Amino acid sequence: MNASPSPLRPFPFDEDYSYYYSLFQEALSSPSAASWMSMSADNTSGAGAAAAAGKRKRDEEEDEAEEDVRRLIISTTKGKSVAANQLEGTADYSDQGGSPSRSQQQQQPGQRRLWVRERSSDWWDRCNHPDFPEAEFRRLFRMSRATFDVLCDRLGSAIAKEDTALRAAIPVRQRVAVCVWRLATGEPLRLVSKRFGLGISTCHKLVLEVCAAIKALLMPEAVAWPDPAAAADVARRFEGVSGIPNVVGAMYTTHIPIIAPKTNVAAYYNRRHTERNQKPSYSVTVQGVVDPDGVFTDVCIGWGGSMPDDRVLESSALYHRGNAGLLNNQWVVGGAGHPLLDWLLVPYTHQNLTWAQHAFNEKVGQVRNAAEEAFARLKARWACLQKRTEVKIEELPAVLGACCVLHNICERMKEEVPPELRYALIDDEMVAENPLRLATAVRARDSIAHNLLHHSLAGPPFL
Repeated sequence: MNASPSPLRPFPFDEDYSYYYSLFQEALSSPSAASWMSMSADNTSGAGAAAAAGKRKRDEEEDEAEEDVRRLIISTTKGKSVAANQLEGTADYSDQGGSPSRSQQQQQPGQRRLWVRERSSDWWDRCNHPDFPEAEFRRLFRMSRATFDVLCDRLGSAIAKEDTALRAAIPVRQRVAVCVWRLATGEPLRLVSKRFGLGISTCHKLVLEVCAAIKALLMPEAVAWPDPAAAADVARRFEGVSGIPNVVGAMYTTHIPIIAPKTNVAAYYNRRHTERNQKPSYSVTVQGVVDPDGVFTDVCIGWGGSMPDDRVLESSALYHRGNAGLLNNQWVVGGAGHPLLDWLLVPYTHQNLTWAQHAFNEKVGQVRNAAEEAFARLKARWACLQKRTEVKIEELPAVLGACCVLHNICERMKEEVPPELRYALIDDEMVAENPLRLATAVRARDSIAHNLLHHSLAGPPFL
């Protein structure tokens, strides 16, 4: 007598596939299996065709049972193994044990399933609401809503994405906000992820994409050397402050702390900061030239922190333009760490200075204050520059360049830095190894110092 196979038991979710092996072993040892084997032995003499037909039928029933088990595994498990996904061609994008969203729970037969962890974006939704207080928005994002809107409009075409069949694209405003918030606060990515309701890797990718777009699209016009008319206005304003004629920019070099790179570590080792902080410090340099408003007109980004200021200058495009004669009759004011050149004016650094030289140094310091204050506002606005960054060395120039561009946009839009965010620069400046390189530059500096003193533009006036 043939007995039908026992029905499948309910699937035990907390067991492995060993359950199915034990199930088939139990079936083989059951009385019905013994009867099948005895009947097969009895009928070998005259019922070969019937036995073959019965065997084919049992094979088909076993295949159907195995197919049911396979379907049950795929429909009730999230994919304990990669094989479960490959059998059905499903995609599993769950993050940290997420559960299916409501749309996934209402999946129609035949559709592919996508597992996405649901996150709350309530914080960003409140900030993006038109009724959100303007003062609070400015405090959080270091710029007014109007400036933020202009930034989104300029970057929209470069960073916008289209919706797909799997998910809706992240809006442009949210993309820009993630980047600006990360630069403004230096907040860890896991906290940025929670604020904006996005994945950690997504936030990191958005920051890099938006910074790259800012550097590529906005830097050529936002950070540009002044044309002749603008240079004349800058020179007039600097002369009004210091009495030094033909000054078109003030230069300063700062260090941005980084995590020790895996390769070429010595190039980024900052000896001066290490000696002061009593712990190993690594950094990259940012050299910038600013106008009287603190707007960057030239930047050189990314050289290792082991390089002194004069070597950073020699590696910049500004140095080659100046030596090529493109800054004729114009001065850039530098510091004691820079050399004296035909176009670069620096203070006297030797001992026993004369009255005129002391007075000259005071006036040079007044001009250079514009650069120091600009870098102080840069680091105050974008707090990510105050701590060791997690960005890779090869990606760092885009991030630092974006910070300089956003600084210029804020300065031109008259965005104030809140007093509680003010930052004190700490950069150890050293005297250049070869401060006097050209005799003509020495004579020009002495002439300026003499004129400042004797025309009552520096020091106490003569009676």
